[in-house]
Amino acid sequence: MADNLLGSFVWCELLTTDTAAAESFYKKVVGWTAKPFGPDGSYTVLNNSSGSGVGGVMKLPDQAKQMGAPPHWMMYVGTPDVDGMAMRIVQLGGRVHKQPEEIPTVGRFAVVQDPFGASFAIFTPKPAPGSPAPKKGPIGDFSWFELYTPNPEGAWKFYQALFGWEKTSAMDMGEMGVYQMFGRGGNIPNGGIMKPPPGAPAAWMPYAMVKDAKAAAATATGNGGKIVNGPMEVPGGDWIAQGIDPQGAMFAVHSLKPAAKAAPAPAKKAAPAKKAAKKRATKNAAKKVKAKPVRKSAKRAKPAKKKPAKNKAAKKKVAKKKAAKRKK
Repeated sequence: MADNLLGSFVWCELLTTDTAAAESFYKKVVGWTAKPFGPDGSYTVLNNSSGSGVGGVMKLPDQAKQMGAPPHWMMYVGTPDVDGMAMRIVQLGGRVHKQPEEIPTVGRFAVVQDPFGASFAIFTPKPAPGSPAPKKGPIGDFSWFELYTPNPEGAWKFYQALFGWEKTSAMDMGEMGVYQMFGRGGNIPNGGIMKPPPGAPAAWMPYAMVKDAKAAAATATGNGGKIVNGPMEVPGGDWIAQGIDPQGAMFAVHSLKPAAKAAPAPAKKAAPAKKAAKKRATKNAAKKVKAKPVRKSAKRAKPAKKKPAKNKAAKKKVAKKKAAKRKK
């Protein structure tokens, strides 16, 4: 469990000023379903298209507001030892905003900050005995995790030391610098690190999987959100859009490369054997029609019958003549 948990993104949480409005917005944009959690229902679980919880929504704590934190998404990164990881973060130059704490039946967590200003949480989940593993959506799952930081190389060294992440591929973005992708073994990337866009703070941002990023961006705009980048196609053919929700939290959506449209199927041609059989059947039918006798409207004349002799006397006379000839 420790090997699979360490460094994995296990949960995403929206801390916002208006939970009801935020839930309504993301239901429309992403397609999540929401379910209240806890005795007072103050926490909401967001479910993907398979009905599995992938994230949550809660009120932005007053302490966070006092520290100047705006509404934002927080990443929960897995670790088998929250307390030990919190101490290690401090040793590497980070801070602990919320000391390790137990959530009954849920797990243990702490809220921390990297040396360059991006906050995140570390978490050891406590699954209920016999509970099924979460199912992939795919709609509504979190598919990508992006870090905006003023010091990408320093941030990389910090996170690599904590979680053992590995560099995968990288992309030169010109004035924006290098976009460094990373993963957890197998050379499969699941996130990236880059400098923040102008005016953006150091922060983590998750990408939610949607059916169509272009349609999701239009829905976001129509429901009080603002798109700041995209929709745009990224290398590989997938589409993304980044924006700000009505309460001020940055968000992003991601859709897979559209499937190629199938070319219209050509008209079916009869197979040679079928064509030959059809031709023979047509020819045979024509022969039958030709051989059939043509009916005449008039009846055929019956052969003439010899008329019988009118009477016996005439017959006798003929017989006598024949006999006289034979004597001569």
